[in-house]
Amino acid sequence: MNIVGALLIVAGAVVVAGTARRLRWPVPLVLVLVGLALSAIPAFPGIELNPDLVLFVFLPPLLYSAALESSYLSIRANLRPIALLSVGLVLFTTVVVGLVAHALIPQLPLPAAFVLGAIVAPPDAVAATAVGRTLGLPRSILTILSGESLLNDATALTAYQVAVAAVVASQFSFDRAMGTFALATVGGVVLGGAVAWIVLRLLALFDDAVLENAVSLLTPFVAFALAEETHASGVLAVVVAGLVIGHQTPRTLSYVARLQSETIWRMIDFLLEAVVFFVIGLQLTTAVGNVAESGSRVELFRWSALLLLVVMVSRFVWIYPAMYLPRLIPSIARREPPPTWQATTVIGWAGMRGVVSMAAAVALPRTTSTGEPFPERTLIIFLTFVVVIGTLVLQGFSLPWVIRRLNVVGQEEESDNLAEAEAQHQATQAAVDRLEALLAAETDIPDDVVDRLRTRTQRRSSVAWERLGGTGPAEAPSATYTRLRREMLEAERQAFLRLRDEGRLDDEVLRRVHRELDLEEALLSRE
Repeated sequence: MNIVGALLIVAGAVVVAGTARRLRWPVPLVLVLVGLALSAIPAFPGIELNPDLVLFVFLPPLLYSAALESSYLSIRANLRPIALLSVGLVLFTTVVVGLVAHALIPQLPLPAAFVLGAIVAPPDAVAATAVGRTLGLPRSILTILSGESLLNDATALTAYQVAVAAVVASQFSFDRAMGTFALATVGGVVLGGAVAWIVLRLLALFDDAVLENAVSLLTPFVAFALAEETHASGVLAVVVAGLVIGHQTPRTLSYVARLQSETIWRMIDFLLEAVVFFVIGLQLTTAVGNVAESGSRVELFRWSALLLLVVMVSRFVWIYPAMYLPRLIPSIARREPPPTWQATTVIGWAGMRGVVSMAAAVALPRTTSTGEPFPERTLIIFLTFVVVIGTLVLQGFSLPWVIRRLNVVGQEEESDNLAEAEAQHQATQAAVDRLEALLAAETDIPDDVVDRLRTRTQRRSSVAWERLGGTGPAEAPSATYTRLRREMLEAERQAFLRLRDEGRLDDEVLRRVHRELDLEEALLSRE
């Protein structure tokens, strides 16, 4: 594909994603469906997914951004259920799908069937977490889903490498497979921690937001490349680095860098996710390809439908015991109340597959070590495509209905507001104590400056308590202040623009004063 074609795909993805967001439709699913519709047009050129582009360019920043936004403490608190899903479920799905595929498709050897199982094992929770946040899923479910999506790719790609090696080399060693898995896991964690340590030391040396964010942008690519070069898990390295750095960001980054970083990573997420899901839909022509040689249309439909059902059902078969059996242990039962069956069902239904599965399928070698064709490569790619599209469409579009039907809604708002109000009270007291200490050391500070500082600090505390208790049908004082202040800021903007248009104010000055007004309005939006 030439550069013009690539730019057209990016532009098309952005237009479709922007339209879906404006209409409040599920963006990933709309992108997939539009891509499918375009790919079905005979005159539309076939698009072949470049696996290196996905694994080395798209995947690291998406994982890193998700890790930065995740809570290290929450993931650590939910590590057991997350590990049961990201490791146990992935391996379980690999084995179940592999055995069923081998029994179902006569010409598919068992090692190649396990390759297929490893490819379709990891869910991509981007769409699930996006829908969950919109509909207000409980934070515990979102933590488990996001934690699973951060870590399951590492398990699946390691299992994929072992299975492919067994097919290509025509031999399998359990000891070697376990050694590969251990090296990938331990190496990824260690390298990710080392990269995070170095990056945090570099950020502590800088006092320039541009440099700080440049380092942040390079971090996932460096972590991924170093890990892959040493046969460790690049996915784990990126995730660990992102979790550690994200946990320390409030201490290391300047306020300017933090504001810039949030905007930068939101834009990167939007662009990459839009392109990724759009390209998944555009794979229809490539996936179908020469698959007709592998069997009749009736057989292909039967294989696809049954394997899609196996992938979806195997998640439920694993999840219910994984959620409830550990709580038979008294120590765990005392610490963790059992989840409701409704919450467990939502987690089970949020198993959509995504671009990692497609990239792994396309990356399959074409020949084995003996020069023979890789067994049923085109069939594996086609079945992967069906599973990815099937789970995205069937589970993705029905997930909002399942959430509403089961009434799985988070109840954290009131407790969050209470925690914020109490924390703001302590922070206000700390600020007042600091001000008193400064006034004792600096006796020449004007009284009006002191009054403004006290008023500003007290107002932040008042806003937090207003948010907790509410003020009934009447508009809260803080809301009145915000509304009126925004009107005043807009009047100032228009005055500056008029003076610029009249030639009485330079554009450079206009940009400076507009930035000050924008920063104040952004601060109002946070209150």
